[in-house]
Amino acid sequence: MSLLPQSVKDLINEFARLPGIGPKSAARLTFYLLKQPDQELQRFGEILQNLKQMINLCPTCFTLIQNNFCPFCDNVNRNPTLICVVEEPLDIIALEKTHEYNGLYHVLHGVISPMDGIGPEHLKIPEFISRIKKNKPEEIIIATNPSLEGEATAMYLQRVLKDFKLKLTRLGRGLPTGGELEYADEVTLINALQGRKEIKL
Repeated sequence: MSLLPQSVKDLINEFARLPGIGPKSAARLTFYLLKQPDQELQRFGEILQNLKQMINLCPTCFTLIQNNFCPFCDNVNRNPTLICVVEEPLDIIALEKTHEYNGLYHVLHGVISPMDGIGPEHLKIPEFISRIKKNKPEEIIIATNPSLEGEATAMYLQRVLKDFKLKLTRLGRGLPTGGELEYADEVTLINALQGRKEIKL
């Protein structure tokens, strides 16, 4: 590694910072890019550069949107009385593939994790509470991952929602402890949606 040019080492280090990418994968990606024609590299660079400029967050559900159009909140065919709370935008993609859910979403953009210094105020929870007060949905589905942090976040939401007159459910069996929603197969997610259990407030 020390024999490589600094620019190559820098790119390897940047790739290695990405989730699920180790040093070997980072090196493979870097050398793959080095073999590409200049125009492909330029196109790749432009896409990276424009990534955050072209993308916004929906002001209602906080999923990723482009051109200020939300495919969920702006879709009149979806059930506005049902809101599914997820950790990340990728979780929405997993749930949509099941074709089992037709309500709205709310993306928290993370989970409560005191070890990492992340509290409820760092997530989209205050906005979620304001949304419930304004729109008064009938049912909230908590679809955080079955991890320690996901369960802690679900319990916090349960506490703050106890004074609202609504049905609160949690995804049912099918999701293994420690698993992540975005990696679950469609059959598992369908079972989890159909088998969701009501949480008594």
